[in-house]
Amino acid sequence: MSVAEDFEALYGAAPDGVWAAPGRVNLIGEYTDFNEGFVLPLALPHTAVAAVSRRDDGVLRLHSADVGGGVVQLAADTLEPLSGGGWAAYPAGVVWALREAGHPVTGADVHLASTVPTGAGLSSSAALEVVTALALNDLFGLGLTRPELARLAQRAENAFVGVPCGVMDQMASACAEEGHALHLDTRDLSYRQVPFDLAREGLRLLVVDTRVKHALGDGAYAERRAGCEAGARALGARALRDVSAVHLPETLARLSDETVRRYVRHVVTDNARVERTLALLDAGDTRAVGPVLTEGHASLRDDLRVSCPELDLAVEAANAAGALGARMTGGGFGGSAVVLVGADRADAVAAAVEKAFAGAGYAPPGIFPAVPSAGARRL
Repeated sequence: MSVAEDFEALYGAAPDGVWAAPGRVNLIGEYTDFNEGFVLPLALPHTAVAAVSRRDDGVLRLHSADVGGGVVQLAADTLEPLSGGGWAAYPAGVVWALREAGHPVTGADVHLASTVPTGAGLSSSAALEVVTALALNDLFGLGLTRPELARLAQRAENAFVGVPCGVMDQMASACAEEGHALHLDTRDLSYRQVPFDLAREGLRLLVVDTRVKHALGDGAYAERRAGCEAGARALGARALRDVSAVHLPETLARLSDETVRRYVRHVVTDNARVERTLALLDAGDTRAVGPVLTEGHASLRDDLRVSCPELDLAVEAANAAGALGARMTGGGFGGSAVVLVGADRADAVAAAVEKAFAGAGYAPPGIFPAVPSAGARRL
């Protein structure tokens, strides 16, 4: 059955509408978004789909086709941040954030189904948040822009769920366009759609899901965010986005804490890598992006130290088999890598990664092409 049919079977009436919001993969620019820097994500064809009806009695009913258990029923006016709730905290947090911002959301019936892999660093949580926000924006006539919806979805994840993520995931899900990557300035949320037609250039971008689950709420992500903020304060900068890559060694020498120094080096150089990648894409030299990706992985592995053996092996095996470049993507500690490869080498590279994982005794990875897809929309 369709999501709408499942909704009707569950709640006894057809939904007011059905919406979809995608997961995303980030081409380059990691841990830069909460430092007010630059990122270059693209939306995936994998989506969270929500069938939703408006309610005016204060009741919020949530159901997921992907998680065991029945309908979660809550009261819109008594939602409490950090009160648990598992998957339901993401859509409930959006209702809380909208109401806290003064928007009259008086309840809803929601049924969700998602094809975005969970724990893979592909923003399954942002897809849930953005699809909920877009549906409620439409049903209650709130008139919010896509960046405003993304900010509210981010607030839901930060303040309600308790994950101190930046805004990249929600912006990519809300604003991406088919056939494009999203060059986003996370300071002011200005963005540009960058043509990213890999097929026309005989290229593919593969996602390698290591199947190693990550949990960004476990403290490691927050520790790195705190370290980056400490580095900015020590350098007298509003955010690390304002620290220039020019004369970076002299700048780093001003930092006494070795860990903070590594974090700052990663963020400053990854911001520069986003700008280099953008220049290459604008010049039509997408193949030259490959080495920039591999350079970014080394920085994430050695300076930020958020990689893991499976991610390192995916990158090493892909590059050894003829990929143009590869890196881990997302928050790390598991999750996925991206591999830029000529279309004629894609199958061989995927097979080499699978063979390397088998040889190391790891579970088989999930490998699929990342096709730049449309952002959130009503179906």
